[in-house]
Amino acid sequence: MTPTELKTYLDRLLTQNLQISTMIWGTPGIGKSSIVEQLTRDHAINFVDVRLSQLAPTDLRGLPVAEDGISKWYPPEFLPREGKGILFLDELNMAPPVMQGVAQQLILDRRVGSYTVPEGWFVWAAGNRKEDRAAVFDMPTPLANRFLHLQVEPDFDSFKAYALETGVHEQIIAFLSFRPALLHKLDPQQPAWCSPRSWVMASALHAADLSIAPAVGVAAEAEFAAYIELYRTLPNLTPILEGNGDRIDFPAEPSTRYATAIGLTLRAADANQAYNAFTWLSQKATAEWVQLFAIDMFRVMRSKGQMGTLAKLVHKDAQLQKFLQEFQQLVGV
Repeated sequence: MTPTELKTYLDRLLTQNLQISTMIWGTPGIGKSSIVEQLTRDHAINFVDVRLSQLAPTDLRGLPVAEDGISKWYPPEFLPREGKGILFLDELNMAPPVMQGVAQQLILDRRVGSYTVPEGWFVWAAGNRKEDRAAVFDMPTPLANRFLHLQVEPDFDSFKAYALETGVHEQIIAFLSFRPALLHKLDPQQPAWCSPRSWVMASALHAADLSIAPAVGVAAEAEFAAYIELYRTLPNLTPILEGNGDRIDFPAEPSTRYATAIGLTLRAADANQAYNAFTWLSQKATAEWVQLFAIDMFRVMRSKGQMGTLAKLVHKDAQLQKFLQEFQQLVGV
């Protein structure tokens, strides 16, 4: 499943209160833990991230302490004791088998030593796959059989939705829209390689005018550097956003078209500017580019609380209404 589908599935588990232990499988850097953390924010519940590979069995079971002649296990402070949330066992299969055995008790019985998982907590886990060259151990069969197993794969549309809402640099999004194959490209010969996580790091480096090679590798940086040179030929987007773009043509080169569409999407400050850009593009570009722009623009306007105003402007425009009738189901207006 895609990251977006994974988030929807996990959201239903939370909404329906299905406390079934769940294992998320996927390549490194795809955003497994970020999705889980984001869901805890959406549902206003707690998030406890435990890396079993960094613990010894006694760290999870607790320390034995003598009380009235009886040895009791004092649980570690990082385990939840009240409220609601997700106890997330990240990198589960990087832990040695003995540690996974201790985790099995936590996952199966919701208890370990003297500790019991509070009733309002879900126990989820994540791990990488052997084929991704991750240093992992086989998961014991009895433990595997106690999980739901969800496989997540890289998906550019899911990444773009996340990037548009979280402020990833405009030029990074435009570049990956043009070269989506570089979203995730593992290079086992290099320490830095392309993944959704490393592109988010590259965004911060690029915004600080630093090389992005330490995040995504030399080859990807070279392609990115060549791509951003085209911004010298990008049309002036300001008149378009102000409703004065009649004399400006939509670029001919696909690479520049992606940069123009993403630039208009992210530079539109409010519903009026979004409407001006939408109108200009519908007059200058083919339907596929208008569709691409509209999906992204509506997503951004929703995040800015401007969707209601934009919808009213669009529904007063006969040409845009016709476009929306064709793509209404797709764009959700």
